[in-house]
Amino acid sequence: MSSGDFASDRERSIAGCTTSHHALVGWLRSLEPVEASTPSLLPGWTVGHVLTHIARNADSMVSLLDGHDQYPHGVKGRNADIESGAGRGWPELIGDVSATADELERRWNAHEHWDVLAHTVTAQVPLSDTPFRRWREVEVHRADLGLGYVFADMPSEYLRLELRRMEMLWTARQPMGMTSLPGAALAAPPPERLAWLMGRVEIEGLEPAAIF
Repeated sequence: MSSGDFASDRERSIAGCTTSHHALVGWLRSLEPVEASTPSLLPGWTVGHVLTHIARNADSMVSLLDGHDQYPHGVKGRNADIESGAGRGWPELIGDVSATADELERRWNAHEHWDVLAHTVTAQVPLSDTPFRRWREVEVHRADLGLGYVFADMPSEYLRLELRRMEMLWTARQPMGMTSLPGAALAAPPPERLAWLMGRVEIEGLEPAAIF
């Protein structure tokens, strides 16, 4: 893949994530206020935890742009920041998500040096891939809130790109010779298949995808 292809992928991810940022904030503002303590679909996390994580993740992407570790204080610091912000009121939670997304978009648009590695919490990855990873955080955690947004509502382009990535990742974790998903997974609608690959739903007759 040429450098031009990488740039095109990055720009597409930035554009897609920017649209998802705006859609998320607009949707949150359209809802009746939700108590921060409302359980989300993620075990042990409330709506306040998920929204705080989305905001702190935006901060972490700025940290990567600055050449620092994703979470300078490590996973413990990340978790502490999420915990400390999870109990805030609805307007403050939305304001945090909105302001941090706006800052990340501003930094993306001003950034010039993408041909470096970024130190995420799990691995070193190309900095140019981090906008897609942020797009994933926004879309998947919007569904994790459990407030009515589901995988079937996600943008078709995101679903297509993410399915390709997750299917390749699943294949890479299988014994030699297994090159395609099980028939039951392939028979499922693309949003359900992606939700299974990401451990969000069960498909009858299949073990969990266990990618992560």
